[in-house]
Amino acid sequence: MNNLISAIQLNELIDSPGELAVIDVREEGEFGTAHILLCSNIPFSHLELRLPNVIPRKTTKTIICDGGGALGSQALEKLVSFGYTDVSLLEGGVEAWKAAGLEVFSGLNVPSKAFGEFVEHAYHTPSISAEELKDMMEEKQDIIVLDSRPMEEFQVMNIPTGIDMPGAELVHRVQDAPISDKTTIVVNCAGRTRSIIGAQSLINAGVPNRVVALRNGTMGWHLAGYKLEHGLERHPPKVTSEGHSISLRGAQSAAARFGVQCIDSMTLDVWRSETDSRTLRIFDVRTKEEFELAHIADSTHAPGGQLVQATDTFIATQNARVVLVDDWLVRSLMTATWLVQLGWCEVYVLESGLRNQPISSGKQIKISYGLEKRLVKMISAKAAHAAQADGATLIDISRSLLYREKHAKGAFWGSRSKLSDDLTKAKISGQIVFIAADTDLAVLAALDFKNNDKDVSVVDGGTEAWEKDGLPMEAGMNNLLSAPTDVYLRAYDRQDPQEIEQAMNDYLTWEIGLVEQIARPGGISFKVYPSV
Repeated sequence: MNNLISAIQLNELIDSPGELAVIDVREEGEFGTAHILLCSNIPFSHLELRLPNVIPRKTTKTIICDGGGALGSQALEKLVSFGYTDVSLLEGGVEAWKAAGLEVFSGLNVPSKAFGEFVEHAYHTPSISAEELKDMMEEKQDIIVLDSRPMEEFQVMNIPTGIDMPGAELVHRVQDAPISDKTTIVVNCAGRTRSIIGAQSLINAGVPNRVVALRNGTMGWHLAGYKLEHGLERHPPKVTSEGHSISLRGAQSAAARFGVQCIDSMTLDVWRSETDSRTLRIFDVRTKEEFELAHIADSTHAPGGQLVQATDTFIATQNARVVLVDDWLVRSLMTATWLVQLGWCEVYVLESGLRNQPISSGKQIKISYGLEKRLVKMISAKAAHAAQADGATLIDISRSLLYREKHAKGAFWGSRSKLSDDLTKAKISGQIVFIAADTDLAVLAALDFKNNDKDVSVVDGGTEAWEKDGLPMEAGMNNLLSAPTDVYLRAYDRQDPQEIEQAMNDYLTWEIGLVEQIARPGGISFKVYPSV
């Protein structure tokens, strides 16, 4: 194969200023165990669904990494079949990278998490422990707890009295929160990164209150022996014109400090015409509700806090052009301050917001490769249930954690990338019916087997349709055809209480150690900006 690249060559490419996408095509659980730092995980089983959305330009220089087996070569063939023209394979995979004396990293979204730790060290972001916060609560001090995670995470568990105010919403909405100039603002997340970035955002925007991060977030609170709340919704306040004026001044000041650049609509139109030679991503950093009400037609929804927290999942192409959009400007400016410092891409703010742009509404439309639904037999959930009773094998290829939570009764679980071999090992033949939370993924799996002349069909509407029709459901990790390596388990994904607490302690130790780890060969360095 003449399109191989060595670990040393790849390391030199990563340090170069041009556009580059490095992707690891192993399953998330395998990727999370050991991977290259500046690398995005796009599992082989999801290539068709995720690739066009994170590497939209087909002439992008793209390097594929795996564990050193045949998976990378298969992925390369797929990318070429999709029309990608500059694709290479890391010879020997991540093991060769390690053998070259370059650092490998565990975990997910590591560049962003390492950056969070760097921020705390570089700017001395103030923090308090769970014990200190508990004492402040019991003493009825003037405090407010702001949770910087999305609402779906907040609902799983939150600090008592906490109000959900995700990431970029903090500076945008804090002026309209129930606070006085004497209120201490405590920012928390599940662990550390979003607590640190959230607290430092408020400080950078000139909020005059005492602002602190809750050290180790909800994990630290749990490990201290305190109870969390579950299943609640506490929404942030609406923004007033007065509150917005104050927040905008603070965001503009922070943007000037970090050299954020703004562009107008005419510049954006020029860049749209250059997408054959430069990658362009337009990210709408507002809330999901605002995005679905009205958004720029070719923009992608990426809530500001999550974009900073998991940059590698939104943008696989390093040094791409990224334009941030927010009709209030505060969120785009603050998000840009962090992306500039992170150094993953070229970042700009569209100064006109949604004005003078083609507008769409509704949910995000995603592009897929090879999703030929017309070639697949789609059947109703009731027809699938009847086929199952007649001996058909029902296979769920959803994320394994979703399968564990609930799935069609009697369904097997499998990973698409390994299913062919796993079915052979299990000696399963005959009719196969695929079901999944994401019907598109089930269609792709069916196409894999249809090409092998198998009798396959797909449940139209997936697991949701099965449940809606009142068909039997069950939970648990039973009937596994594949090893569930599709998920890198977080502490809260585990089920045994002792295992959860050990995982929390391990995670916090790992995250704190990232500052030292990124300084080694194969790591990254960040710029320290002067204080104002």
